[in-house]
Amino acid sequence: MRFGAFLEGFVGRRRPDAAAVERIKGWCGAGGTLPGTTFAINEIACMDPGCPGVETVILVMEPGRKTRAHKVAKPLDAVTEPDVRDAFKS
Repeated sequence: MRFGAFLEGFVGRRRPDAAAVERIKGWCGAGGTLPGTTFAINEIACMDPGCPGVETVILVMEPGRKTRAHKVAKPLDAVTEPDVRDAFKS
């Protein structure tokens, strides 16, 4: 892979929509979580041919447990509550 091609996924990226991040965090916590649980929501541009191109990754960090990652094969601002529920089932 060319180095320039690698950078194309990072250069010119837009800032994540803060409202969409907070909306997704609310849906994550609605399922009942341990006190102190935090969520990190990120939109990732994947260069692997097997990836959907852009996906949303939800990291769940609960006290005393390993961090878990749940993925939604959509851009962050297109993620819906049913998408989050489906991602947490897997």
